[in-house]
Amino acid sequence: MPNDQVKFKRDVWFGVTPTLWWNDDFLDIDIGITFGQCVSEMALAGFQGCSVGHKFPTDIAELTRELDLRGLRVSEPWTSLFFTCREMHDKTVSDFRKSLDFIKAMNGTDVVVAELGHSVHQSSVAVLPNHPVFDDRQWDALTQGLNEIGRIAKDAGMRLCYHHHMGTGVQTRAEVDRLAASTDPELVYFLLDTAHLRFAGGDPLAMAETYADRIKHVHLKNLRHPVLERVIRDNLSFKEAIQAGIFTVPGDPEGCIDIRPILQVLADHDYAGWLVVEAEQDPARANPLYYARMARNHLREVTGL
Repeated sequence: MPNDQVKFKRDVWFGVTPTLWWNDDFLDIDIGITFGQCVSEMALAGFQGCSVGHKFPTDIAELTRELDLRGLRVSEPWTSLFFTCREMHDKTVSDFRKSLDFIKAMNGTDVVVAELGHSVHQSSVAVLPNHPVFDDRQWDALTQGLNEIGRIAKDAGMRLCYHHHMGTGVQTRAEVDRLAASTDPELVYFLLDTAHLRFAGGDPLAMAETYADRIKHVHLKNLRHPVLERVIRDNLSFKEAIQAGIFTVPGDPEGCIDIRPILQVLADHDYAGWLVVEAEQDPARANPLYYARMARNHLREVTGL
């Protein structure tokens, strides 16, 4: 093996999200690829697991059967939180419990969450200048809520992994730092999304270095810098940024993020768990299987796995 490969001492698994095949936030970004084609191509590309999308079967037995047939497992379910909307607290906790039940049934451990109260990522406004800025009351509601459901997850033997996300109130590195300082590190872990942080003006390598011991889930995504410049110049929405091609996969020479040093930091801190490729691309412009194989080949080259 090449000497510069990243060597993980503990088990890591490579997953991929359905957002290469269709988009779950914007249902019109879709060329009609079926669930069966999606998961078959995930397996063909060499991945071991996947997150779930809106075309996936909701019946546990059916989903398990289809994934087992292809040698896949569920890496994580997504749960949208609305703790900053006071009247949504109880429903948020209830929805989180349902996600816990689902991932437990699928023999997984991680639940990915993000606060979508007041989010603009699904609206038509420019995403960068219009993302919500929480006041102290909203921050308190969010962090207290996270500690609450983080405790529920831990008591169930699961892990809550918070996803900083474009268009939400936890988008920038400063906001990630505030959330980190205000939540219990034994209850609230982080999902590092390499391109979302870069999109928001942050440095994913620096975040990995700061929070390596708290990062328990990773979305590996690349970003095309010329498209970011256009997003800033033309005040594009999140959807318009996706359609313009802002995101791509690790290993794409058009991307500006080198994942190798990020993975090295995680490996040096004994990271174990899922490394999930994600690229919210338009499948009409970016062949999903082509980019899935590009990413998997790059990860094999970087890690030897």
